[in-house]
Amino acid sequence: MNILALDLGTSSVRGLVLDGDTQPLPGALARRKVSLAIGDDGTGTLSGPGYLACLVECLDELAAAGHLRDVDLVAVSAQWHSVLPLDRDGTPLGPVITWLDTRPGPVGGAPGPTDPDGFHQRTGCWWHRTYWSMRLPWLREHSGTSIARFVGLPEYVLGELLDAAPMSVSQASGTGLLDLGTMRWDEEALTLAGARPQDLPPLGELDWHGRLRAEHARRWPQLAEARWSPPVGDGGASNVGSGCTDPSRAAVTVGTSAAVRLMQRIPAGEPLPRLPERLWRYRVDHDHVVTGAAYSSGGNLFAWADRELRLPQGTELDAALALVPPGGGRPADPRFGGDRAPGLAPAGTGELRGISFSTTAVDILAGLMQGLCELVAEDLAVLESTIDKPVGVVLGGGAVAASVWWRQAFAAALAPRPVSHQRNPEIGATGAALVALGRFGDAAELADIGRTDELVLPTTTGRSHPQYPS
Repeated sequence: MNILALDLGTSSVRGLVLDGDTQPLPGALARRKVSLAIGDDGTGTLSGPGYLACLVECLDELAAAGHLRDVDLVAVSAQWHSVLPLDRDGTPLGPVITWLDTRPGPVGGAPGPTDPDGFHQRTGCWWHRTYWSMRLPWLREHSGTSIARFVGLPEYVLGELLDAAPMSVSQASGTGLLDLGTMRWDEEALTLAGARPQDLPPLGELDWHGRLRAEHARRWPQLAEARWSPPVGDGGASNVGSGCTDPSRAAVTVGTSAAVRLMQRIPAGEPLPRLPERLWRYRVDHDHVVTGAAYSSGGNLFAWADRELRLPQGTELDAALALVPPGGGRPADPRFGGDRAPGLAPAGTGELRGISFSTTAVDILAGLMQGLCELVAEDLAVLESTIDKPVGVVLGGGAVAASVWWRQAFAAALAPRPVSHQRNPEIGATGAALVALGRFGDAAELADIGRTDELVLPTTTGRSHPQYPS
């Protein structure tokens, strides 16, 4: 049995084919870049139909190369928090509002939850612009037309391909409207959102699996009999793909954005541990939760610096960064995209300090990367307080996979904790496949985790160069 693993990310759509042990098949990867609209006013949107077209192109590419043969299962990792308004016919009434969008705010003097802490403990979320409790009223006020219902990006995309596309409990937990204990919509959250259950996607049952519609099965006959598993929120999938499925290890993932998360097995109906004020909690599936903190900046910091600062490329950049010790660089606030929940800083909050005529582009890049390390270190300490013991850390995601310096900076910022590195850049897709298979216990063994203590040794000229362990 092979598995088609899809990663519905913010900056790209990816599809890869894995074997039964979730190891990638050679060459079986298709990727399409996504066009994300970003504005100084906090806009962070993308086109639903355009996104669907990117996914279709990935499936066509994999099919044409013969990679979809023997695929019995399709697993999906998808971004949390997105929302798309639809008319009665299911036609989008605007773009997809992504997690990056900081524009939504309270409408009409709404007072918020009666008991904010109780609301936070039940839903794992806050009454905040990230979540549907604030986004739906804002969208209704700004849409200029009547909205029939709301879906997330995965429900829209899969709804166009499958016979049905209910919302998984994992995706529902990212809306801020789900009671994490009962696995049902929270009544107070629905009231804040001004929504009825029929305005939202139906919640998927425990044993739900989807099938391609007949017209799409004719296009991709290799997938005609494949079962599609419920989409897993990308953060939860990344924890599983990083081998961080129990409280002994936290995952620090840096893709487009970044997050630090700790996963625990807490089946539906069991009491949830108390949640600290500054952390969120979402569902991975009916039996597991993930607790943590997230940041609007990650690999997008590097992308901005590369675009605007004319950085050196490839090995030349590696050599230049090696001259900056971890903890070096210029002081920086990396919150270019504003705060993720529960913070309220708007987009454009980023800062660079201590700039002089001797400051280089690489100094600025190092400062931004170090700034993110410091944010993660602060929140990891809070996360550890929930289990009263220190944890190990596994770094993952494409951004840290590409930068040995960033891995070293994280290792220094998170010391004395042991810090490892997940070398597989497709941890979200791989993690979704492991969730679909129910192989949580095998995740650590299957993960490609290596050392993060790559040495930076001085040369005879006094400069440094990276040394990679074999």
